[in-house]
Amino acid sequence: MTEQPSDRRRFRRVAFDARTSLAQSGWNWPVQLLDLSLKGLLVQRPDDWRGDARQPFDVDIRLDPHAHIKMQVKLAHDDHGQLGFVCEHIDLDSISHLRRLIELNLGDEEELHRELAALLQV
Repeated sequence: MTEQPSDRRRFRRVAFDARTSLAQSGWNWPVQLLDLSLKGLLVQRPDDWRGDARQPFDVDIRLDPHAHIKMQVKLAHDDHGQLGFVCEHIDLDSISHLRRLIELNLGDEEELHRELAALLQV
């Protein structure tokens, strides 16, 4: 999934704080999650950042001890101390957790269905 300029605001971002980590090639960075959407996430860039933008990253967002959102992402931008990632792969359990989280924060099931439809068109 590559992000097109028209996709940028099609997906509502939800400000959310959860224990989050990024991993790539043996490196693991705990990061501060700023927001997430059905399309990706935004985090604060860690001080010891050595990520390779050409390679995918694994993200683990802990909602509670038994519920995680795990996805494979690609770095979309590195601006002003923040890293933006676009989702390239997410498993069924993780998308279910993410969908419910977005649904609860949007408060509008119809809007969630529009976003899911937009995601499937990409």
